[in-house]
Amino acid sequence: MSICQSQARGDWVDEIVDRYADMVYRIAFTQTKNQADADDIFQEVFLKLCKSAVSFETDEHIKAWLIRVTINASRKFFGSGWNKKTVAFPEDLVYEEKDQYTEIIPIVQSLPSKYRTVIHLFYFEDMPIAEIAKILNLKATTIKSQLSRGRGIIKNKLKGGFENV
Repeated sequence: MSICQSQARGDWVDEIVDRYADMVYRIAFTQTKNQADADDIFQEVFLKLCKSAVSFETDEHIKAWLIRVTINASRKFFGSGWNKKTVAFPEDLVYEEKDQYTEIIPIVQSLPSKYRTVIHLFYFEDMPIAEIAKILNLKATTIKSQLSRGRGIIKNKLKGGFENV
């Protein structure tokens, strides 16, 4: 059964969920640093897609919309009164992912939000600087600066482990 009322719209949303679920979840997880919160953000993003009246022109438009909504939902989450009164359960007791990013993800998650977002979009989502700038409504030079500063922080945390981070 589809998550939307209209069968045609439901099939379309199901296709988008299949195509972009991993990306939305990775962004939410990188932003929230917690599996349960990332799950909530993930659900909120796709419910907004279901309810939205936005007509998408291209796949890139859909992708940009999903990224923007995921980042906004994550920021909104951190500002909520509920989140301010909770204590995070240690993630290593709940979820441990074994892949090529296991070592670097905690370092990226420890970055300030503005660096964490651009680092994630550039390296984990393979987005060009111009596209990141467009999605975040920032200048390309600002994105380049944030990438450079984020890389510097990561390099310091790795203590010279990876020169080309």
